[in-house]
Amino acid sequence: MYFSRDKICLITGANSGIGKAAAKGLAELGANVILISRNHTRGERVLAELKEKTGSEKLHLFISDLSSQKSILDLANDIKAAFNTIDILINNAGAYFSKKHITVDEIEATFAVNYLSRFLLTNLLLDLILNSKQGRIINISGEYHRRAIINFREFGNPKKYSPSKAISQARLADILFVYELARRLINTKVTVNCLHPGFVATNIINNDPDSSPLKRILYKSLKPFLRSPEKGAATAVYLASSPEVTNVSGKYFIDKKCVCSSLLSYNKALAKRLWTISEQLIKINLSKDTLSENKLFKELNTK
Repeated sequence: MYFSRDKICLITGANSGIGKAAAKGLAELGANVILISRNHTRGERVLAELKEKTGSEKLHLFISDLSSQKSILDLANDIKAAFNTIDILINNAGAYFSKKHITVDEIEATFAVNYLSRFLLTNLLLDLILNSKQGRIINISGEYHRRAIINFREFGNPKKYSPSKAISQARLADILFVYELARRLINTKVTVNCLHPGFVATNIINNDPDSSPLKRILYKSLKPFLRSPEKGAATAVYLASSPEVTNVSGKYFIDKKCVCSSLLSYNKALAKRLWTISEQLIKINLSKDTLSENKLFKELNTK
């Protein structure tokens, strides 16, 4: 059996929605669960709630703003100081912005949070994941990727902003990253997969700083017809815990089944170019602990 009670699982965006539901599911299986939250107050509240509901004392909270590369680097360093191994990384955190926002790193926020933060955090924690007997990286993506293209001319900061185009491009970039990382890790014990959780009733619209009252009312009226966070998290928990996918990597899942993503998402040349440009967008100060100086990262990316 793959899943045992000593597994260490890290989940971003764990203070609500799919992330919170996945954290609860994995805690109930006995795992050590690391919750990543942007807001300290919300994070502490969810931590206490999950401890009460699951009876688990193996829940840990870390705070990070995933729109900031410096905050991501600080998070990775804090995780490494506390843990020697990560068995499962679930990149769940995401955001929707109806208007254009630029992060402290001068990158459009939808792209920064929904894609680039995952690229950076995954690579910074890769040595801990490689320490696992069988590490698993799982990205929560979505069907919006099917209508996207990658616009390298305005990569990371488009002049004309469209929220639907921005989220679609971020989702496609995320899947391209998953497939490329799976290829780079093919000779290791780490698998990398992604999934569409379905259309889930989350707080993503309420968390949009520019969301209008009308949009929030309309979204609230739709919530009863959307999936619950628990159903949305089911495939992520499956990919994290099931022995059926022990040797499965570089795949896209819906409802626990492997399905084909868009044709463009399988373009290897596009994925390699995306990787190279993503490296260039990383603006953290270089030190021995950063991505560019990571020995494992160098070895994997010179293959």
